Amino acid sequence: MKIGILGGSFNPVHTGHVRMAVEVHEQLGLDRVELVPAAEPPHKPSGGLLPFELRLDLVRRAIEGIPGLGANPLEAERSGPSFTCDTLTCYRTERPDNELYFILGASTFLELRNWRRGLEIPTLASLVVVNRWEAAEAVAGFVAEQWPEATLEGEGVWRMPGGNEIRLLDIPRLDIKGGHIRRRWLDRRNLSLLVPDGVRALLEDRAEEIARCWGERRTI
Repeated sequence: MKIGILGGSFNPVHTGHVRMAVEVHEQLGLDRVELVPAAEPPHKPSGGLLPFELRLDLVRRAIEGIPGLGANPLEAERSGPSFTCDTLTCYRTERPDNELYFILGASTFLELRNWRRGLEIPTLASLVVVNRWEAAEAVAGFVAEQWPEATLEGEGVWRMPGGNEIRLLDIPRLDIKGGHIRRRWLDRRNLSLLVPDGVRALLEDRAEEIARCWGERRTI
């Protein structure tokens, strides 16, 4: 099976995340794309982070009824920070026959040298770099600098010696940020089309708990 992996804090999950998963699923013909909430995001402060189980429930609400998308709770089974290299190693151990495609934005891709074992990630999974065609030249330069052994197979596609690929993928750009969602929710603004309806409903159902986590009282 061909499995896409979209990780993140999902604090909360929003329409941009879901659309990204749908686009990659369709354009690459994957069997499934799994959204994987980080239990302990290593690159973000823990303050203001919703509990893992609540973020997982929000993800499940967000993708409900969308063919080919799923939620994977595997990070809850591991202690310590949720490093991508460890997540992908778990996938490779548990599903050795699957082809893995790790999904990330171009700006994040260009920061891989700062991640734990970040430059090893293309040996663990193929990389799908989405949404930033204006960054295509920077991405190509980064690939040439960090993985000179990669061969260019076509426009925006490089092949690693082990068989994995690095692929630029153009998708609709929805510039939605979790911080903007949190601020609007605290201000009681309308989140329609910014988050899926199921997410919006659960945010209201758990409003008291969420407001405590996000550190502020909601506007009356």
